[in-house]
Amino acid sequence: MAKICPITKQSSMVGGRYSNRIRATKFNPGGNLRKHANFQKKRIYVPELKRTFTLTLSARGIKTINKKGAYRALKEAGVI
Repeated sequence: MAKICPITKQSSMVGGRYSNRIRATKFNPGGNLRKHANFQKKRIYVPELKRTFTLTLSARGIKTINKKGAYRALKEAGVI
C-alpha cells in the first residue's frame, strides 16, 4: 500500500538526479530518484469522540492538526 497522508494528500514523487562529474555538459546519467515525504506514525486523541486514531501523517499534516485541532482537521480530510 502506498503511503499517503490523509490530511495533506502528500505521497512520494519522482525527481531526477544530477551528476556533479558531468554538470558542465548538461547531461543527466543519474536516472530517476523517488523522494518520500516525511511520514510519522502518530496516535491522535479526539476528545469530542473520546477515541484515539493511529495514523501515518506527514510532518505538514501534524502541523495542520496542531493548528486547526484534531476533530476539525480529521473531519475536513474525511477520516472521521
